[in-house]
Amino acid sequence: MALLRVRHVVFLSLFQVLWILPVVYAQSSISSNATRHSEEYCAMYDICGKRSDGKVLNCPFGSPSVKPSDLLSSKIQSLCPTITGNVCCTAAQFDTLRASVQQAIPFLVGCPACLRNFLNLFCELTCSPNQSLFINVTSVNKVNNNMTVGGIDFYITDAFGEGLYDSCKDVKFGTMNSRAMEFIGAGAQNFKEWFTFIGRQAAPNLPGSPYAIRFRSNATDSSEMVPMNVSTYSCGDSSLGCSCGDCPLSTVCSNTAAPVSPKKVSCAVKIGSIKAKCIDLAVAILYIVLLSVFFGWGLFHRTRKQSPASKTKPLWNNVVDDGEVQSISREKNPPMQVLEDPVHMRSGVQLSIVQGYMSKFYRGYGKWVARNPITVLGSSSAIVLLLCLGLIRFKVETRPEKLWVGPGSKAAEEKQFFDNHLAPFYRIEQLIIATMPDVKHGKAPSIVTEDNIKLLFEIQKKVDGIKANYSGSMVSLSDICMKPLDQDCASQSVIQYFKLDPENYDNYGGIEHLTYCFEHYSSADECMSAYKAPLDPSTALGGFSGKNYSEASAFLITYPVINAINKEGNETERAVAWEKAFIELAKGELLQMVQSKNLTLSFSSESSIEEELKRESTADAITILISYLVMFAYISLTLGDSPRLSSFYISSKVLLGLSGVVLVMLSVLGSVGFFSAIGVKSTLIIMEVIPFLVLAVGVDNMCILVHAVKRQPLTLPLEVRISNALVEVGPSITLASLSEVLVFAVGSFIPMPACRVFSMFAALAVLLDFLLQVTAFVALIVLDFRRTEDKRVDCFPCMKISSYSNSDKGTEERKRGLLARYMKEIHAPILSLWIVKIVVISIFVAFSLASIALCTRIQPGLEQKIVLPQDSYLQGYFNNISEYLRIGPPLYFVVKNFNYSSESRHTNQLCSISQCDSESLLNEIARASLIPESSYVAKPAASWLDDFLVWISPEAFGCCRKFTNATYCPPDDQPPCCSSSDGSCSLGGVCKDCTTCFRHSDLHNGRPSTTQFNEKLPWFLEALPSSDCAKGGHGAYTSSVELKGYESGIIQASSFRTYHTPLNKQVDYVNSMRATRELCSRISDSLKIEVFPYSVFYMFFEQYLDIWKTALMSLSIAIGAVFIVCLVITCSLWSSGIILLVLAMIVVDLMGVMAILDIQLNAVSVVNLVMAVGISVEFCVHMTHAFSVSTGDRDQRIKEALATMGASVFSGITLTKLVGVIVLCFSRTEIFVVYYFQMYLALVLLGFLHGLVFLPVVLSMFGPPSRCVLREQQQDRPSVPSQQ
Repeated sequence: MALLRVRHVVFLSLFQVLWILPVVYAQSSISSNATRHSEEYCAMYDICGKRSDGKVLNCPFGSPSVKPSDLLSSKIQSLCPTITGNVCCTAAQFDTLRASVQQAIPFLVGCPACLRNFLNLFCELTCSPNQSLFINVTSVNKVNNNMTVGGIDFYITDAFGEGLYDSCKDVKFGTMNSRAMEFIGAGAQNFKEWFTFIGRQAAPNLPGSPYAIRFRSNATDSSEMVPMNVSTYSCGDSSLGCSCGDCPLSTVCSNTAAPVSPKKVSCAVKIGSIKAKCIDLAVAILYIVLLSVFFGWGLFHRTRKQSPASKTKPLWNNVVDDGEVQSISREKNPPMQVLEDPVHMRSGVQLSIVQGYMSKFYRGYGKWVARNPITVLGSSSAIVLLLCLGLIRFKVETRPEKLWVGPGSKAAEEKQFFDNHLAPFYRIEQLIIATMPDVKHGKAPSIVTEDNIKLLFEIQKKVDGIKANYSGSMVSLSDICMKPLDQDCASQSVIQYFKLDPENYDNYGGIEHLTYCFEHYSSADECMSAYKAPLDPSTALGGFSGKNYSEASAFLITYPVINAINKEGNETERAVAWEKAFIELAKGELLQMVQSKNLTLSFSSESSIEEELKRESTADAITILISYLVMFAYISLTLGDSPRLSSFYISSKVLLGLSGVVLVMLSVLGSVGFFSAIGVKSTLIIMEVIPFLVLAVGVDNMCILVHAVKRQPLTLPLEVRISNALVEVGPSITLASLSEVLVFAVGSFIPMPACRVFSMFAALAVLLDFLLQVTAFVALIVLDFRRTEDKRVDCFPCMKISSYSNSDKGTEERKRGLLARYMKEIHAPILSLWIVKIVVISIFVAFSLASIALCTRIQPGLEQKIVLPQDSYLQGYFNNISEYLRIGPPLYFVVKNFNYSSESRHTNQLCSISQCDSESLLNEIARASLIPESSYVAKPAASWLDDFLVWISPEAFGCCRKFTNATYCPPDDQPPCCSSSDGSCSLGGVCKDCTTCFRHSDLHNGRPSTTQFNEKLPWFLEALPSSDCAKGGHGAYTSSVELKGYESGIIQASSFRTYHTPLNKQVDYVNSMRATRELCSRISDSLKIEVFPYSVFYMFFEQYLDIWKTALMSLSIAIGAVFIVCLVITCSLWSSGIILLVLAMIVVDLMGVMAILDIQLNAVSVVNLVMAVGISVEFCVHMTHAFSVSTGDRDQRIKEALATMGASVFSGITLTKLVGVIVLCFSRTEIFVVYYFQMYLALVLLGFLHGLVFLPVVLSMFGPPSRCVLREQQQDRPSVPSQQ
């Protein structure tokens, strides 16, 4: 979106200057038929006629130079100090010279040396007493029976030409962010090209010289010609010094180091022919060290276990080494409680105080729920349904600035300051028309053809004809467009070179006129746009290299529309209404028109992205729904017993599974309802992510609870089985759920709104889910088991089957399921093999360390194409923007509290003309533009301050003028000096008595006083640019200065505009923002003036400046929260440390997968990483808890933990998520495929591998001692109830 922001603030056409300057030369060259060439002799004198277009023609007659009157002499001296004594010009000729050069003065007055050299060229041409020595009339014409000059040779030394060009070539013209040479020399690369441009004879009614001027440097001895060689001034001359920006050789720049593009330093080590990054080498060395230590420890441990001494160790040592069952004689740990087996009193579990109280609570609570299931189910459901009432106020936030920008955001504050004090950035509506690449060569042909230009006129007519209905009134483009000079829309299109009038196409010369304007857009009056400003072809064309505009393969048509601070006001809604009509027109008529010409069309409006995001929310609704339905079906089936045809309709638990899923959905709706009730808007991320998250957590808890009840002996009453099951798994479910709630609760402190709101909603949803699991779902389990015992059919509990016989009836416990048997009899024995343990540890550690190295390759950003539906019309638009755009977004350097008073140095610290500081703001920006590859600044900044100082300068005598009553007097070519009705302008009209605002003596070192600045600044900002004074500030700088309260000597806000280089990738946007902020920070510290950069995309990309900090902080807090909760509840640093290790490895490995799949780091991926911590808790906590309360050595305990908890975790999370995630790969929106399918799939697989492969191996080798305590020896059977 930010790529569209190519702003062209209208500046008055200064190109007339160059064309009028040649006129000056022609007007002043009065040739003579005489062949005398000597000192004090004229080649041309007086004016003998006019062309049909009014351009004056000099007399071609030689004559001796004449002594001017005192008045004329003083006038000549004021403009041409090198000419003294006799002259070769009349008063009329001098007035013509003065009127003509005044148009060029505003371009050059900032560099006095350049201006002096430039004036000397034309002063010598017009008035030099030795004119005949270097002027030779080569042809004459007859006009109204008078002989007039038809062409001349102007002999000038190369030294003068080079000196003139060198002094002027770097002078800036700030209004257009370009060099003055573009305007006064058509971009000449040397003095010969400049002279060629100046001497070209203009066709009738076109700007330029009325006769041909051929500049020559060599004269034959026989010709008696002596080339003009007036001394030139260097721009570095101390007496006429220019600023660093206008003259890098200036003396003030001698102590300023030339800008050097900083090289990106990346640590690398070269080993032979292989070059490796330092991080890669460090990780490899660390892995080798860890692997060596691990193998050494393993070898030592195995050798020690096999030694005879170890076989005679007492029981205490066995416990410490192998984690076997502890003796009751062992001293009790004070913070522990012993929970006895209520059935056989064989063993007890030594729990922490917290776990002990939990177990006692769950034992009594379980019996109460089993006795009152309806009460528990009704009350818990009623509370959640009450929360769901808040959905009445449900709203979705789709505004990007509200999703990704925090209220304390620096970029948001800067945008608000810019909008409130200057002007909101305009809205952009754009069309891109391009040719199709050639099939054989793959190169797109030029789009600049007659048919295509006429197509643009037809499209413009269609766009102008759009009438959008807003509240009963019709809105057209002219009602909402940006009008810099308050008349015509500033639309950017190549047909502006024809004034948007199709009749002008043939009148101006068709394609040849376009080609001419591409080269002279800044200097040709006939190339001026309809809104009276030059149009840079790079803003209206695309797909060209260098300045080969005729090779362009795309037209860029841009319509800037006025924006409003209040996004919900009438002005914005009017614009949105027109934009919708504009998009409909583009999709329909315009697309057909363009395709019929074998061209492509892409388009966008300011509101397009927001509208397409809204459409995206429904684009994949069916895909998500199918994903959920598949998970629901699987959950319903997995809770039941092993399917047997004879009893399936009784033993299945489809209704229980569906009820559990409903509870999960109720927890999500309750969370959304609660926050909606208090005014917090939801987001698309919440609706897409949280249901998956809560399903993963909730289904796992459902599986664990149901399987725990199934493991209880059937001989026990149902309420005892429910009570024992809750005692067995309640603490681990509580531990896991509280950890997850805390993980998301701390995420609510993240400044990014999307992440913060997600964390808030997720925390409450997981909490409600947990509460519903231990209340309503336990009650549903009781009802379902009662149904089974009553032989009632699943899903149809009213139907009772009398012939059903339970084959398990009378047995102590149910037969283990297939998955549980696999875990205990196949999976666990394989993991207990020593070689398998070594391989598992080696592989997992290697991948984690490799992931650490890979993490450094993750790029910040979020490609806009990924966010949008694949069938969105914006997909093609973004592709074309990257391919065709040749200029970047506008960039503003905003200055706060500019003190323009005489006592302050702020003026010289900011400006870049003569006498400004070498390290001023504008000079630093100009230096930065010399290294665009690192600064991302494309051009020097347009400076209202420079132009204002030039505008009030006495040298710019056509600009700041006043009537005798001290009111503002406009230039001579503007009303009332020039009649707007008939276009007649004369030097003797109402403005004949106007004088310059100041004399040199009125200014102090060329700077105005506080009062003068205060008085003339409003004049400048209201002054219209014109040929006589191109520096008028109206239009170009109307919104660059805030005049509110400026009378105090402080301008609260002002801006200096330039452009970024083309930004094609997300990383370019991030780096450009970082570079300009660093530049402003350095300048602010140096000048002690507050300066900040602003571009319209900064607010959306600021998050990526600190996205790594946000991600690492969020993950650290989340993992740390889990560790603290585990430590508090278990009182085991050992167990908590292992959980912490595995969680960290899962997250690091997931980030490694992101790097491999080229998934960018952004708010969506950060949310997924935080969610990964929450889901990973389920893989770790239950297994660790089951291991800690199992009996036997470590291998036996891990086998039992896998048999009990492994099956539940695998079926509850892994398989459930897999079947749901796989469906997402069919999504039409790439963001689902990348950030949900790929990342979720990676998360599920990594969680499964770490939770059911790596964690069991770690526990079997380094696990904490068992908490089971021997009470008495019995031979009857192994203990079950206290295991997990």
